[in-house]
Amino acid sequence: MEANVKGEVWTLAELRDGKLHPVSFELLAWGRDVADALGVPLASVVLGDLPPDPEPLFQQGADKVYLAGDAALKHFLTDAWVGVLDGMVREYAPQIFIASATTQGRSTMSMLYAKLGTGLTADCTGLSVKEGALLQTRPAIGGNVMADIMTPEHRPQMCTVRPKSKRPLSPDPSRRGEVVRYAPKRDALTSVLTFLGFNAESRVGLPIQDAEVVISGGKGMKGVKNFALLEELARLLGGSVGASRSAVDLGWAPHSSQVGLSGKSVTPRLYIACGISGAVQHLAGMSGAETVAAINTDPEAPIFGTADFGVVGSVLDILPRLIADLKKGEVKR
Repeated sequence: MEANVKGEVWTLAELRDGKLHPVSFELLAWGRDVADALGVPLASVVLGDLPPDPEPLFQQGADKVYLAGDAALKHFLTDAWVGVLDGMVREYAPQIFIASATTQGRSTMSMLYAKLGTGLTADCTGLSVKEGALLQTRPAIGGNVMADIMTPEHRPQMCTVRPKSKRPLSPDPSRRGEVVRYAPKRDALTSVLTFLGFNAESRVGLPIQDAEVVISGGKGMKGVKNFALLEELARLLGGSVGASRSAVDLGWAPHSSQVGLSGKSVTPRLYIACGISGAVQHLAGMSGAETVAAINTDPEAPIFGTADFGVVGSVLDILPRLIADLKKGEVKR
């Protein structure tokens, strides 16, 4: 599509069980900065069978909300979503479209940009405006450099940003906006996929990207059975269990718990790194934590350069003592 310099900035909202997921508001924080720099409206696009109340989206940054509602959109079927969004983009011509690097966002945007014949930058960590165009910044070469990418000729300029990489704006109850109800065309809703069901993964606590406390383990845990210590500590602290890429590659933890550039970004109030050396890729995924504590046998481990508190020693000696003290109430939470 050709450039439309007056086009809106769009963000793709996400629903979980009919409710707006927190990434919807994180995206508005990203989009607000870009829209203000360009002097154009910011819109949130919501797809679902029964679109939710748009007021929270207005209160947290949106000037306009597009509601595309249809029973066929009750479950996330990628080709149906892409078909609807393709029609919406061609009709309303936004100049920028931002989604979250979640399963929904990644799969949707990677198909949509191909249909539109434009570009897509994935997993951005920074967005800004340069000479009237979107400057997209993302890690490259294993996280060792930061690449700046632009789409000079085609629109919309499309990207995904990592969840939890920006905090939502504070709600302003006085904000109001425009609601646009979009009726998807029937052929756009056709899908080759059939929704069979959803099986939630068994885990301790919330998904790591939503947790206020994350207890992560690395190769220093010495084996999958020792991750039980992390799970017990997470239960006592009301947190969730994360892992380094090394631990995931060894089969000690599922990929959904991986923290880092090739995993998830987390922004907990407390992050405890257990037996994790602190590779740059891992550090990039937990850099948003408010407080970091690290346990490692190597006093020169890079993780100690990031940690607010560090303990030099074996996690297999220290964790059982910490857990015992917590159970006895000798450690204040």
